[in-house]
Amino acid sequence: MTGTLDTSAVAAWVAGRLPGFDGPVSASKITGGQSNPTYLLDAANHRYILRRKPPGILLKSAHAVDREFRVQNALAGSDVPVAAMRLLCEDDNVIGSAFYIMDEVAGRNFDDPCLPGLSNGDRSAIINEMNRVLAAIHSVDIGAVGLNDFGPDGNYFRRQVDRWSKQYAASQTDDLSDMTALMAWLDTNIPADDGQRCLVHGDYRLDNLLFAPAGTQCVAVLDWELSTIGHPYADLAAVIMQWGMPVGAVGRGLSGVDRAAQGLWSDQHFIDTYCARRGLPKIKNFGFYLAFCHFRMAAILQGVKKRSLDGNASDPAKGLMLGRYVPEFARQGLEAALRDA
Repeated sequence: MTGTLDTSAVAAWVAGRLPGFDGPVSASKITGGQSNPTYLLDAANHRYILRRKPPGILLKSAHAVDREFRVQNALAGSDVPVAAMRLLCEDDNVIGSAFYIMDEVAGRNFDDPCLPGLSNGDRSAIINEMNRVLAAIHSVDIGAVGLNDFGPDGNYFRRQVDRWSKQYAASQTDDLSDMTALMAWLDTNIPADDGQRCLVHGDYRLDNLLFAPAGTQCVAVLDWELSTIGHPYADLAAVIMQWGMPVGAVGRGLSGVDRAAQGLWSDQHFIDTYCARRGLPKIKNFGFYLAFCHFRMAAILQGVKKRSLDGNASDPAKGLMLGRYVPEFARQGLEAALRDA
């Protein structure tokens, strides 16, 4: 038993299903995440990653490890770099919740978009690669890879605003006037469906990417829990939203940074390059997409806060700390909405 992971039960279930995965198995929890608890497994001659649903009562449709497994498995061999999926266990009786096992991918992970310690050239190259991979995700032929049914038809933003409003209400602990106003504005300003329907990551940002140990190539996109079939501008605006947050380990943003002097891209350069890669015209009313991303992140962090209060968060102390940012995301989201009004 390692923490909340019964390694003996994992090894017994995997036995005979995955060549090279032989006991004894050891595990160490990978800290920092607030979603599905993640472990590094050492098994005989190979190392794997195990991701599981958290224990306890969860919000409906949250922590869908089966969807994470399916989408990454479908993307194998595509222009979107993902880890190799190995096994999915949907039997809660094995370790108390569903889990999947994938190969470990060696690479560098950057929590700080300022990319300290790198040259200006490498900073620009990493942001360019981030842009390229995002365009690749949105260019996947979902029919060809078997993901056409990975999300419903219809207006993605209508569906998402309804979903996250319900999730927020289910986990709400405080009355936030900015969040109430933001939800009301989004509800009445949903753009008409423009026909764009593609795979979306749902939480696309720098720290959900792994880069080559000694290069600027992206070797894996991580954390596909919120992926679905939807509208690409939600992922694009999520990048811009993150960069607008405060600098530091918590905000992980670029607010106030002289980006040009650091080799970092401006918001507009990132948007324009993305549109050029996909052959898209200039995006109108970008403020809506930015407001939506702030709203969704506020709802996500409220869920993290509630799980921390209930005792089922992956990292309760960090979860409570992140929960303090819910009002800030709501405030910035409302500002973006009003600028677009």
